[in-house]
Amino acid sequence: MERMDLKRMPDRVQNLWKKNLGTVPDEIWNDREITVLSLAENALSAVSPRIGELQHLRTLDLGHNQLTELPVELGDLTDISDFLYLHDNRLESLPHSLGRLQRLKYLNISLNCFSAFPEPICHMSSLVELRATDNQFSNLPGSIARLSRLREFHLRNNQLRTLPSAIGELSELRLLDLRANPIETLPESILEMPRLEKIDLRWVNTVQALPWLDKLEERGCLIYK
Repeated sequence: MERMDLKRMPDRVQNLWKKNLGTVPDEIWNDREITVLSLAENALSAVSPRIGELQHLRTLDLGHNQLTELPVELGDLTDISDFLYLHDNRLESLPHSLGRLQRLKYLNISLNCFSAFPEPICHMSSLVELRATDNQFSNLPGSIARLSRLREFHLRNNQLRTLPSAIGELSELRLLDLRANPIETLPESILEMPRLEKIDLRWVNTVQALPWLDKLEERGCLIYK
């Protein structure tokens, strides 16, 4: 368990979930002390660059909207550390500036339109859980190895046929979810993950025989097929 941060101030929450806003009221951007902001399910098609002014944000929920892009100013929120929800939008890429979110622990980009894995994510070195299900990734970059603290990696329902050998450098990974991908083979470097507890390969009917998976099972890793 991580040591409690005794200097952390109480959250200032602005919950606008499912208010049918269409656009975000200006008074939200004027409240510079917000730490938790939920704008989920508001039919938002854009977010103002002024979001970068909310320097105390630790959690931001932009899920279940109609966003096709994000402002580069989102990368100015370098104190965001708890949760960033971007799921269920129409995003095809992320601004490079998001690579500056190096304190962020949880990111959800599921249910979007990514055909390539967003490179800025590989710079978010504090990520513990990454949900990237229901997109169209056909591969992952080798730079994914930079996510040295990652414990859960959810990749269900993409177009992955294999993984880079660098995946084996994720030494903190416990869960690797590859369900419903057209996986043909996997790198043996997965054996190098000392803490891996579960690989989920359900609804994968294309994978070749991988004898080394037996070694994972022998050391207690659960493999769901």
